Amino acid sequence: MDIASFIRHVPDYPKPGILFYDITPLLASPEAFGDVIERMADAARPLRPTRIVAVEARGFLFAAPLAQRLGVGLAPVRKPGKLPCEAFEASYDLEYGSNTLCLHKDALTPEDRVLIVDDILATGGTLDAMIRLVGQSGATVAGCCMLMELDALGGRKVLGDIPLSVLLHV
Repeated sequence: MDIASFIRHVPDYPKPGILFYDITPLLASPEAFGDVIERMADAARPLRPTRIVAVEARGFLFAAPLAQRLGVGLAPVRKPGKLPCEAFEASYDLEYGSNTLCLHKDALTPEDRVLIVDDILATGGTLDAMIRLVGQSGATVAGCCMLMELDALGGRKVLGDIPLSVLLHV
């Protein structure tokens, strides 16, 4: 299935000069969305994850069905003030701003092999923050799985030796 045909390009969103990749047409197609989840599961299985970590909001859309398909738990990463219990924090820069992410301190154990899931890898700032959050918990990042990668922005540089699976390069 041609995944790219289900991604809408929205210029100048959320601000001028940014090209936004809208995944709502992909989510509207049960066949295309199911194909994406199955491809992600196929890429993730050899990594033997015990937990998935995903960032709000679009990462959750892929991580939840993927966690269910793999039979592993999901640990949500959220913005400050959105998690009710004590949390680790990591700040990062985006291509158009900065932010902080949080992960419950009891979400992972040192025995966990974590698969980080998100919709898009751009500059790597969000991914780097998630890797640092997993590290703070003592768990190991087994790999990362993304729907898309904006190759020209070089976000994969933050990975080092961590395996990365990407379904669509743009």
